[in-house]
Amino acid sequence: MKRLVRTTLALGAALVLSQSLAVERGGTLVYGRYADSLFLDPVLNDANLDIWILTNLYDTLLQPSANGKGVQPGLASSYTVSSDNKSMKLTLRSGIKFADGSPITAADVKWSLDRARKPDNGDWSGSLASIDNITTSGNTVTLNLKRPDPTLAAALATFNSAIMSQKLFNAAAGKNDAEKAKAFAEKPIGSGPFVLSEWKKGSYMVIKRNPYYWKKGEDGKALPYLDAVRFEIIPDDNTRILKLQAGEIQGAEFIPLARVNELKANPKINMALFPSTQVNFITMNNRPKLKDGSTNPLSDVRVRQALNYATNKDALIQIVTYGVGKPMNSFMSSTTPLFDTSQKGFPYNLDKAKALMAAAGYKNGFEVTSMATSGSANDLAQLTALQQMWAQIGVKLKIEQLDAATKTARYRANDFQMRTGGWTNDINDPSQITTYFAIYATVESLHTGFKSAEIEKLFEQSQSETSRVKRASIYRRIQTLYHEAAPIVYLYETPYPVALAKNVKGFVQIPLGNNIFAATYLDK
Repeated sequence: MKRLVRTTLALGAALVLSQSLAVERGGTLVYGRYADSLFLDPVLNDANLDIWILTNLYDTLLQPSANGKGVQPGLASSYTVSSDNKSMKLTLRSGIKFADGSPITAADVKWSLDRARKPDNGDWSGSLASIDNITTSGNTVTLNLKRPDPTLAAALATFNSAIMSQKLFNAAAGKNDAEKAKAFAEKPIGSGPFVLSEWKKGSYMVIKRNPYYWKKGEDGKALPYLDAVRFEIIPDDNTRILKLQAGEIQGAEFIPLARVNELKANPKINMALFPSTQVNFITMNNRPKLKDGSTNPLSDVRVRQALNYATNKDALIQIVTYGVGKPMNSFMSSTTPLFDTSQKGFPYNLDKAKALMAAAGYKNGFEVTSMATSGSANDLAQLTALQQMWAQIGVKLKIEQLDAATKTARYRANDFQMRTGGWTNDINDPSQITTYFAIYATVESLHTGFKSAEIEKLFEQSQSETSRVKRASIYRRIQTLYHEAAPIVYLYETPYPVALAKNVKGFVQIPLGNNIFAATYLDK
């Protein structure tokens, strides 16, 4: 007896913001990006600059839902999970093709997933580690598992599980996978709604309509509606905004939060704040000794809790995000599946903060240093505000401004006391953010050095627990334990700010960050 899992929501309808009128076809959307992509291979990649373009060039067996919390059909029209949760069978759509017109076969699927799960192929191979082997028959693909894996459906909807053409990839120049990937990524052929047409690195990129895309629009014809999207690389925030206001571009990403209200008041612009999975926080080194051998007061949980209680999140939200953020109450964003709505975070309580400092033996406070990214207005505003807040409990915050590369290198070497931090989920399951924030073996729990035997045991259970109710209970406990330990300073969640010309319809950035242009059109 098999349990059938079938999703029927049509992505084309779900991703359209509001399309009560007939859609328009054709035209080129010019979109301003703050930086260019680097490497357009889905497996050997982990950078958002690439990922948010990859999802328009490559397709996956399943796709994230519009709210980022579930999955829906992609290249696979349906899937079934065996009663013992040890295998998954996926049925491929009939007639699906790559952007060059060649057919997508079950053999391509097997080869793609085998490549993606190979242990030395990229940082994301672990998302498919539960697969023991893959078999095919006709248009069906069966994933035989080593153990039950409740995250597998979400993993199959993630960029690194993109289906590629084995024939085209193997034809690329190179002696090994890495060399072929580099060559193939210069002019990739996938099965997404668009295909790369032109790319002048550091300047612009053009993706054109894939004539063989399988998904249909509201008019019953194949998506996408646009002929092409042209990405102009415009690093300066103000320049992107000026070009949008002048009509030289029709969309711009990463709008500074300080400019949101101004653009909302512009009748020619739709200033969109898309729900995200982005959380902003201060990473604290929890180790008793710092890299230079000095004693670290942040190793005391009472001190870490005190700093959290001394942080006025509502004030920070006004100062840094100009009111568009919301308090961070868990290490997960509130849009993450299995986020525990009962989590209250650390409400501002100066008296409690002072009492905790006194109990820890720091009634008169101490000095602490936080790394910031030089040139980041948000970092500077954030830490300047925290300087004033924490001074009320005797903590003197020193700001150390570093270029991004140095800051990252120091962080990865555990050579820091505090640093500004941010996170966005890439997979619609709580396992990813938990493994990075709370599991020491991953990246030493965001390089904080935090360890919890109970959390690690619970996390291991969550990786094979297929009951959603039981998994929710496990992650509720994990979030509570993490909160009590306070390895980070909880700050705020922020949306994705994207400014669009009024005639741009149907664009969406889902909570996982993916920019979806398939159902975008220009209202003429």
